[in-house]
Amino acid sequence: MTAPPSAGRHSRRRLRPSTVIVLSALLLLLLVAVIVSAAIGAAGIPSARLLALLGLTSMDPATFARDHLVLWSIRLPRIALAAMIGALLAVSGAMMQGLFRNPLADPAMVGVSSGAAFAAALTIVIVDRFATAGGPLSLGLLPVTALIGALITTAALYRLATRHGRTSIAVFLLGGLAIAALTNAGIGFLVFMADDRQLRDITFWMLGSLGGATWQKVAIVAPFLVLSAAGMPLIARGLDLLALGEAEAFHMGIAVERLKQIAILLVAIAIGAAVAFCGVVGFVGIVVPHLLRLAIGPGHRLLLPASMLLGAAMMLAADSVARTIAAPAELPIGIVTAIVGAPFFLALLLRQRNLVSA
Repeated sequence: MTAPPSAGRHSRRRLRPSTVIVLSALLLLLLVAVIVSAAIGAAGIPSARLLALLGLTSMDPATFARDHLVLWSIRLPRIALAAMIGALLAVSGAMMQGLFRNPLADPAMVGVSSGAAFAAALTIVIVDRFATAGGPLSLGLLPVTALIGALITTAALYRLATRHGRTSIAVFLLGGLAIAALTNAGIGFLVFMADDRQLRDITFWMLGSLGGATWQKVAIVAPFLVLSAAGMPLIARGLDLLALGEAEAFHMGIAVERLKQIAILLVAIAIGAAVAFCGVVGFVGIVVPHLLRLAIGPGHRLLLPASMLLGAAMMLAADSVARTIAAPAELPIGIVTAIVGAPFFLALLLRQRNLVSA
């Protein structure tokens, strides 16, 4: 017997407080991560001096000037960039897992990150030979080419997986693995051709870094985050129904092919922007959405925005560790995320194996 419409409305009302609580808790966690990240680093700013910078207390003018420069010119741009990149990586992982109907899916599996990394490495080796102090690399050509590489990789994969207007997710995944192997071989060739300085730049890029963050880079990444956030309501219900199967989702009124196109485009743009300005950072896209699925369930209307918030907080935490664990040197952030994410991924595999054997 079908429940009356009023029951559905009351059910939705009962769900809203939990949604508000989850998002509020994650927003509070993100705020704490921002404060901690602002306070620690090679040039630490204690909480009392942070309050002075906000105009709540007073402090020595010379110290105020130094802390103000460190906070507003160096640390806050880095915090903003780290939060946005973490949000993009995490929400891309949530979209990929919903699209592939597999909680172990990861944006790196489809070769988008590898395509962006190959374009960046190609830029470092080829263009860098003609770059001077005011040359192309200093003008930001590296992020642009990385983003173009991600979009070209996605377009090639989509063309490969689409036939007669229908996109095969399985072919898209397998093609992504093949293209990732091909681009990684290309990166290996470029590493072989690079000189010592270029090799160092490629290695640092492949390990991920938020060094050199500026407000200009923040302004460039922000529209990609806004676009991803705007696209979430368009695909949330479709991803929920897609879990039942493509045929079932189609019969429930979902334009499955359009859903795939939107989701793939959003993932490509988000991953391309993240890799373009941070390099290759693994495991954020798989760890964050999976943790949230275990904690709050698989509903994408809550999962997607929650992934953004938790991804931003976890990226800030990883960056704080990267900046302080070997201070004054800086550990590549990809190493930190791999140290945490790889054991978690292995635990997921063992859990899946035990469920299958049971």
